[in-house]
Amino acid sequence: MATLSARVDSWLWAVRVFKTRSAATAATRSGHIRVNGDRAKAAQQVKTGDEVRVRIAGFDRILVVREILSKRVGAVVAVEAFTDISPPLPAPEEVALLPQRDRGAGRPTKRERRDMEKLRGRVSDPLD
Repeated sequence: MATLSARVDSWLWAVRVFKTRSAATAATRSGHIRVNGDRAKAAQQVKTGDEVRVRIAGFDRILVVREILSKRVGAVVAVEAFTDISPPLPAPEEVALLPQRDRGAGRPTKRERRDMEKLRGRVSDPLD
C-alpha cells in the first residue's frame, strides 16, 4: 500500500530521477527543485497531483506525481509513478546556435545571467 505523502528528495530518488538520494538532496538544497512553483526543501512532502520541476543540465523537467513511492523501484514501475509533461528538449542543432561564454571568461555578471535566462526563455526568480 502506498503512503499518502513522501519527502521530495526521497521520491525523486525512488522514481529514478537521481542516482542517489544524496544527489537529490543536494539538488534540492541548491534550489533546483520546485514543488507546485515554490522552492522546495529536501524534507518537503509531495502528494499525488503535485507538480515537481527539476532542473537538470540547464533544462527543466516537469513531473506530475501519480503515485507516492518511498523505496527505490525498478524502471518500469518508476515510469508509472509520474507523468512527464516537460517540453521537448531542443534539437542538437538548436543548442549549437545558442551563444556560449568563452571558457575561462569567469563568472557571469548579474546582468549577463539575466540576459542569458531571457534568451533561453526562462523567467528568473525575483528572489535571486
